[in-house]
Amino acid sequence: VGRFGNIVRRELEARVEQREVELKKAALCVSLEHERIDVSLPGQPFPAGHEHLITQTIREIEDIFVGLGYRVAEGPEVELDYYNFTALNTPPSHPARSSHDTFWVQEPRETMPEAVVDADRGVLLRTHTSPVQVRTMEAQRPPVYVICPGKCYRRDSDATHTPMFHQVEGLVVDEGITLAD
Repeated sequence: VGRFGNIVRRELEARVEQREVELKKAALCVSLEHERIDVSLPGQPFPAGHEHLITQTIREIEDIFVGLGYRVAEGPEVELDYYNFTALNTPPSHPARSSHDTFWVQEPRETMPEAVVDADRGVLLRTHTSPVQVRTMEAQRPPVYVICPGKCYRRDSDATHTPMFHQVEGLVVDEGITLAD
């Protein structure tokens, strides 16, 4: 009886599997008949990712200040000694001008503008965004309301500093302005 039961069970299982295959084929035919796919349409786009956290933060800061009436001013990351130090009244003997604190770029003196002929080295990676403030004041008469976001470079090599960092400085030049503003 057991042997006969196993034969019947196997035959029933084979018929069930065969019927499942037939039903799946029939369902596929019905879906292909009613659900046509236009293969000429573009596929689903891949997600583009998201902005870096620093970019998000800088844009938030910019949005806040632009909402307060400020402009966003940008300047070069490779800067002239004149704008980075001299125009900001940094004396020639100041430690920030040393090779230990600043990334200097060597450039022949004859290619330098007249304003920097007296500079020690001439061209550097900016150490702060203050040169953008100088350039803004040269290009625009008061009132001035700007923020200067950007990358800065300093020769820091300990665990708490990196040689490149981001900075946002603000500049306001107007009548009746106090530190409280």
